[in-house]
Amino acid sequence: MCGIAGMIDLSGARRQAPAGAVARMAQAIYHRGPDEDGFLDRPGLHLVNRRLSIVGLADGRQPISNEDGTVHVVFNGELFDYPEKRKELEARGHVFRTHTDTELIPHLYEEYGPHGLWEHLRGQFAVCVWDSRTNEFVLGRDRPGICPLFYTTQRIDGSDWLLFASEMKGLFASGFVPAEADPAGLNHIFTFFGMPGPATVFRGVSQLLPGRYLHLRPGIDSEPKQRTYWRVEYPDAGQEDYGRDEQAVIDGYEKVLYAAVERRLRADVPVVAYLSGGVDSSLIVAMACKALGRPIPTFTVSVQKEGMNEEPEALQTAKHLGCTPQVIPCGDRELRADYPELIRTAEYPVVDTSCLALMHLARSVQQAGYKVALTGEGADEWLGGYPWFKVHKLTKFLDAIPGLPLGYRVRRLALRLTGQPLYPKQAVVDLQKQLGGYNGWMDVYGMMSLNKLRFFAPHLREYALARSAYDDLDLDPAMLRWHPFHRQMYLGTRINLPGHQLAGKGDRVTMHSSVEGRYAFLDEEVLAYTAKLHPRWKLRGLFKDKFVERKVAERWLPKEVAWRRKLMFRAPMDSWLGSADDNRWIAQVLSPESLRKTGYFDPAAVAAEKDKLTGMGRRAAARTGLEMGLTAVIATQVWHHLYLGGGLCDLPVSGPAIARAA
Repeated sequence: MCGIAGMIDLSGARRQAPAGAVARMAQAIYHRGPDEDGFLDRPGLHLVNRRLSIVGLADGRQPISNEDGTVHVVFNGELFDYPEKRKELEARGHVFRTHTDTELIPHLYEEYGPHGLWEHLRGQFAVCVWDSRTNEFVLGRDRPGICPLFYTTQRIDGSDWLLFASEMKGLFASGFVPAEADPAGLNHIFTFFGMPGPATVFRGVSQLLPGRYLHLRPGIDSEPKQRTYWRVEYPDAGQEDYGRDEQAVIDGYEKVLYAAVERRLRADVPVVAYLSGGVDSSLIVAMACKALGRPIPTFTVSVQKEGMNEEPEALQTAKHLGCTPQVIPCGDRELRADYPELIRTAEYPVVDTSCLALMHLARSVQQAGYKVALTGEGADEWLGGYPWFKVHKLTKFLDAIPGLPLGYRVRRLALRLTGQPLYPKQAVVDLQKQLGGYNGWMDVYGMMSLNKLRFFAPHLREYALARSAYDDLDLDPAMLRWHPFHRQMYLGTRINLPGHQLAGKGDRVTMHSSVEGRYAFLDEEVLAYTAKLHPRWKLRGLFKDKFVERKVAERWLPKEVAWRRKLMFRAPMDSWLGSADDNRWIAQVLSPESLRKTGYFDPAAVAAEKDKLTGMGRRAAARTGLEMGLTAVIATQVWHHLYLGGGLCDLPVSGPAIARAA
């Protein structure tokens, strides 16, 4: 993978980009591509690539063009079917001059144009293509949302410019993008504990959604608009593949997943794999070992917390497969010390502390001299692997009778009994109507959303109550025709996967260490095969989640590994609160003075809830939601300190001002 950035004059006047701006943008994302850089500087545009060399090591420098130099591209990602696509294009008369997959893109653009290009790109990517013949641009992003792309429109010297970059720090480094908090983005963090987009936590900065592209014709189009080339699709309820031939369904899933692993081993550098104790990474490692004909090197994080450490299980799998694992310890001290670095890396308030373990894992891969790692992310969102889907299935009878809001009343009573705040009834009713009924994700997002009522300052609380965060998501109305289980899957793939798993746990923490993550479970063919299956292949009964995957895993791994339950890691607030010198910054950002400076939160409420948590028992019903909320408050305060001017604690500032000076 790489980093890309650029500036495009939207007026069509083809003015020269401000001197030094794009060079600063490139420097700000240096970590994404430390191997080499490349620039294209023409009147009206300036494009840049920072390259992490993985395919075509000797001749893959970007930007890359077609034969006659009329179509140019900067590209972040991997096109895993590169060898096959190249042969097809050569048979049609296209001439290739390099050995890199990037060169596919200008030739595919020649064949299919700005709107037909996308369906022929397979892999993980963020890309900008310029057609010099028509002076039009397209910027697009892969289907599941693995590779990020951010953009903004700014008025510079009397002309409107589009600025884009793989990370927001690249935009700020230009010197022309102000850093201001966006209440819509903060509303998303406290609803979804992630940033699903298009809104970000910075006002005026948007992220391109998965499966979308921008088409720009400077001087003709007044502003960039996101266009859709792919959406998550499920069959209408009753039209799913029920799969009465169990052997055939399992064989089919095994075939597409193994092919996806094989494709993701294509590289001109060695490939390694993450290995936890769970079935997802274990199955990927097992398949990789067979495809390679030898054990693949593995990396395992050892969480130093009772009940959270999967090291013994991971080592069992490694031994079974003949792998030599590297184990990386991660405990409370590392969590406290590196949390600010995580937020600096992710560019938004990260609530899930398990992202720190993934940051340590990527760092260890880089320190061992590797650039590419296979991961098991994506299976839980597409195959119902999270525990709340089981809870929802167990309790869905409460919502079975139309017109009788029994489920709503039981949940509301539970909130009252545990002393939690309550949303207005109409807000809950409207949301259920929008989502086509009660949804398993509402149990999680609802628990997080309560913290807006607990902690937000009055003006921000009023904003959050007036506008549902779900209204910003552009949800597909077709979801109302899908099986209720698939509506749950859709929310996970639209919100949690790109907004959290592939951001705070994926691209941002891997590329921070110049490591590319590859995701076999998010292969296009795997997603298409999974989507068409009836929900019984995803959650069988109450406890057999990821059913089709686990049946495949039985063929590759010991049965206890194939059916091992998912372990949810989240550092409790006990890891954060205390008097040790190494977490003094926590007390500083939670001080009344710091809370009043940012203005996001009610200082009295934060102090009261912090005291309440200290007195709570470990198994208190409201504890998890309150821990998540306080962690989000800390994360938001640290994010503000790092990116919006400092002054809240002793941590060094590393936001836009620092980036511009680099």
